[in-house]
Amino acid sequence: MMDDIQVDEAVFALRPDFAVLVMTAHGMKNGPTDDRARGWLADASAQAVPTEKIDAWKDAYRAFGAKPQRTRPSVDALTRRLPLPEINQVVDAYNSVSVRHALPIGGEDLDTYAGPPRLVRATGEESSEEALGTPEPGEVIWRDDIGVTCRRWNWRQVVRTRLTEETVNGLFLLERLEPMTLEELKVAGEELADLLTELSPGVRIASRLISAGN
Repeated sequence: MMDDIQVDEAVFALRPDFAVLVMTAHGMKNGPTDDRARGWLADASAQAVPTEKIDAWKDAYRAFGAKPQRTRPSVDALTRRLPLPEINQVVDAYNSVSVRHALPIGGEDLDTYAGPPRLVRATGEESSEEALGTPEPGEVIWRDDIGVTCRRWNWRQVVRTRLTEETVNGLFLLERLEPMTLEELKVAGEELADLLTELSPGVRIASRLISAGN
């Protein structure tokens, strides 16, 4: 699966500075938010949000015709909900890393995928869950062999691939635009891996960086 995850060249043409750190975590143990996770959320909520990173995502949305005031990049929407809401331990972990670095992070149940994830520009004919609607031509979407898994880059994911307390094998997509450096992206990935390992000491984590020309 890891080697088959792709970002289409049309996405890099839109934003050559885009990079995604793909992480898989096999053998996770998840559960309801506990005091440890509440600490992660509180620490992240207390930090100042670097707005220039969020502004870069708003510009990226405008580049494919989306209005970021109506459909906000995930990290923009998340930082507007501070203090961070309690979801479950694994989601709390990646939400806290997301806010600390102003970095969109998607968490998915790897076992619900049909074929590898691909980031593409939509044709407008892709299958999607009714609540999300059909993507517009040219819209940036994550998809698999069944159809859309996340609309408008990282705006909203489908219910089918949602990470829950029953998820055992997870997929995490850490999406970077400048001014975030690749080094900070790496650090964010290491922080997430550390939290997942704290939750599940036996978890097996692998990662791969996908960027233009790489």
